[in-house]
Amino acid sequence: MADGERSEAATPTFLSSAAEVARLLDLDTAANVPEDRRARHLAHAARKPLLERASLPEEFFAPLMVAAVYDPDPSFCRWFVEPAVYAFGRRRVMATLLNYLLTGTDAEQAGAKRAWYCAHVPLHADRSPAYAPGGRRDLALDEVRDVVDKWLEYAAVADRSEA
Repeated sequence: MADGERSEAATPTFLSSAAEVARLLDLDTAANVPEDRRARHLAHAARKPLLERASLPEEFFAPLMVAAVYDPDPSFCRWFVEPAVYAFGRRRVMATLLNYLLTGTDAEQAGAKRAWYCAHVPLHADRSPAYAPGGRRDLALDEVRDVVDKWLEYAAVADRSEA
């Protein structure tokens, strides 16, 4: 197999990534939900518990990002992006999405573009004590100017090559 290619079995799906997030949260696996609706069911079940946590362990980051990129619905990928931004910082989330854009498959690039929009979610004090008055958060976690510049640079080059 050439570099960058993945076997069909190794390629994540929205269902497998949503199931991994649900597993990390110790949520019911939704065994009796029809398979064509199971991924959305798991995503819905995970949304509230993810947002209720003031922090998330490191083991959540990759599954959240994979679920965000593989979620086919641009309205719902926010359910994975938003808690990742709160827990791990906007910079890390956007840098990961940029990496998907630069190195991912066509499907991953499309998913990264959908999730990129959600990564600009406003941060509110009621969602994390770090944003409350007197809260502490390293400002570097949310500094993204250079990452945004790289994204825009790539987008400009991609637009020219498509013309």
